[in-house]
Amino acid sequence: MPDMPIDRPTPIDTPPRATEIEALGHRMAMVRDRIGRVIFGQEEVVEQTLITLLAGGHALLIGFPGLGKTRLVETLGTVLGLDDKRVQFTPDLMPADILGSEVMEESESGRRGFRFIQGPVFAQLLMADEINRASPRTQSALLQAMQEQRVSVAGRYHPLPLPFHVLATQNPLEQEGTYPLPEAQLDRFLLQIDIAYPDLDAERQMLVATTGAEQPPAEQVMTGDELRAAQKLVRAIPVGESVVQGILDLVRRGRPDTSDLPGLPDQVAWGPGPRASQALMLASRARALLDGRLAPSLDDVLALAGPVLRHRMAVTFAARADGIGVDDIIGKLCAPLG
Repeated sequence: MPDMPIDRPTPIDTPPRATEIEALGHRMAMVRDRIGRVIFGQEEVVEQTLITLLAGGHALLIGFPGLGKTRLVETLGTVLGLDDKRVQFTPDLMPADILGSEVMEESESGRRGFRFIQGPVFAQLLMADEINRASPRTQSALLQAMQEQRVSVAGRYHPLPLPFHVLATQNPLEQEGTYPLPEAQLDRFLLQIDIAYPDLDAERQMLVATTGAEQPPAEQVMTGDELRAAQKLVRAIPVGESVVQGILDLVRRGRPDTSDLPGLPDQVAWGPGPRASQALMLASRARALLDGRLAPSLDDVLALAGPVLRHRMAVTFAARADGIGVDDIIGKLCAPLG
């Protein structure tokens, strides 16, 4: 009687070859170089945005006017070879202005029918400019697109082009008349990227480069298909047990009901959910790949804790009265790992 074949478990992820990671690391270095020729003094912002795209997520960019948020998105679309579109969110913007709508058409034979006209959401890179100025109804129109990469109009599903990413911007000034994003939609953003003013040298370089007769154009380095391949590679990067445990400890420590830090349950109104752990895992992998490393470390987790957790938790009124902010809480959460 012939020997029966032995069933062996199939690994969920096949570890990628070191050469693939190194090659992609070199390619991403070129991407950063091309972006740096147009965007000055925002290296950390560029890195976090690229991490978001490599992880297949969406980003919320928060910064004062004139810091290059729109220019960054346009440059990313060119350098990465993505079809990018921009929507200026205003109080009178309707969901159909983003998703699209069906219109009645009549053929030459007199037969009538509906035809779907795609909205600007049908792009690979969508910039939602000042997203908090639109009504909650319009804001929620992006929820399904961001989560499912498809939209539903008149009972029919329409898939979005892949890869699909939303880079939304918010202005921390002029909050009167705005509609703060609800927690459910904030949680859809992989990272919250805070954009600060550039330093003196970077602002001097930007001043000279952008006020001359010619401005440096962005150059394409990748394509959308190559970005999708890079996103698959990110998910195949192995993660050590110490990093997995560190992510779990960090996130669970931020929840009032499971925190082991003294006093924290009285300072946190609500903590990060499981999607925060997923975001930290993917973002840490992407950061390692961006640097050409074969696996993430706890340093990656600590570096990304702020952008991942900042919009996924809130402090209590008593904590705010004592001058304690979300960043202070995140610092406490990271201390045991650092």
